[in-house]
Amino acid sequence: MSTAMDVLKFKVNGKEHTVGSNVSSDVMLVDYLRNYLNLRGTKYMCREGGCGACIVTASKTAGGPFVSVNSCLVSVGSCHGWEIKTIEGLGNRKDGYHPLQKSLAENNGTQCGYCSSGWIMAMHGFMESKKEATMMEVQNAFGSKPLRCTGYRPILEAFKKFAKDAPKEDRLMSLLRT
Repeated sequence: MSTAMDVLKFKVNGKEHTVGSNVSSDVMLVDYLRNYLNLRGTKYMCREGGCGACIVTASKTAGGPFVSVNSCLVSVGSCHGWEIKTIEGLGNRKDGYHPLQKSLAENNGTQCGYCSSGWIMAMHGFMESKKEATMMEVQNAFGSKPLRCTGYRPILEAFKKFAKDAPKEDRLMSLLRT
């Protein structure tokens, strides 16, 4: 029987989860999300934090700022008290898509789509930490994120629309505050 000391609690997409001794301490967050919660939108590839396909956003305090996290580098055992948001929790067909998801699709930035969830969650984390970013700051934030099947231009164009200095006719920044 588990005691309060060996039980972890955290939220994923607003729903509380309890992890006991039935889950090994070496299970990484990406594997827990995909294999235990069946949230397959969070991808994995390198398992070294280099590709960004596994990015989710997390807050270590209730309602606190969400930051981007490479879920392949975080053990599920270190998530106690966290709020975690995956691509499914950000937006989906049933509940409606998030403006970041819509913009990426409308600007043809998805290509094969494998890394799209990681790009969107990275942008979500960036915009949570930098509420009024410039287009140059958006571009610089993604300068080291690898991409395999397309050019960066459509992705950056989709995300630059959320910058405070985006051309007025393109600006989508206000949509993030809804």
